[in-house]
Amino acid sequence: MGLKFAKQLAEKLQLPLVPVNHCLAHLEIGANTGCKNPVLLYVSGANTQIISYSSGKYRIFGETLDIGIGNFIDTFGRYANLGFPGGPKIAELAEKERQKKENAKYIELPYSIKGMDVAFSGLLTNLKQKLESKKYKLEDLAFSLQETAFAMLIEASERALAHLNKNELLLGGGVACNTRLQNMCKIMCEERKAKFFCPPNELLQDNGAMIAFQGELQIKEAIPIEKIDGVDIKPRQRTDEVEIKYK
Repeated sequence: MGLKFAKQLAEKLQLPLVPVNHCLAHLEIGANTGCKNPVLLYVSGANTQIISYSSGKYRIFGETLDIGIGNFIDTFGRYANLGFPGGPKIAELAEKERQKKENAKYIELPYSIKGMDVAFSGLLTNLKQKLESKKYKLEDLAFSLQETAFAMLIEASERALAHLNKNELLLGGGVACNTRLQNMCKIMCEERKAKFFCPPNELLQDNGAMIAFQGELQIKEAIPIEKIDGVDIKPRQRTDEVEIKYK
């Protein structure tokens, strides 16, 4: 319906249509934070990727091998009867537990990282089993979930920074609103003398501003009105399949 509306609007206003890759929009809106040549940790419901620009394209240097970080957290939240989305509630429980300091209990969980790739399905299964056993408090599981999953993302991101010899890390995507993830990124960047960047929450979650900004960058690639009938959605287009012509 969105594509149909965009085509009708283009014809009505006699304006060209600019097709935009959703992930690129998350990345480029982050450039407004002042970063120049970052590694992007892109974390959302369906996506978990470590991306950086090289030789005319944004390359994926690491990604999830199964489910996205957001879907993983929300699935466990739903399983624990925390409602949907479960991410904010789990973050709240984890933060309360973390603030207890000496009382916060870390439960060892599967840590699945292969090079710069991560996996969450085994972690999800283990969390479900521990919750079913009734031997663990949900607050402890929420705390341990975040500490484990985010540590995996930070390790992979740091490895990408070292591999690419870059010194800027940019967070993007809805899960990047999580303050614990932001703080862990800051700590890692401080330790390796890198710079950390993160847009405000309203630009991290899916929003129209990032799509408009990406369209502005690509305006020279606009499709003329007489050709927009042939435009279609590419739901499986990967970030590294898009040629970057505006840099």
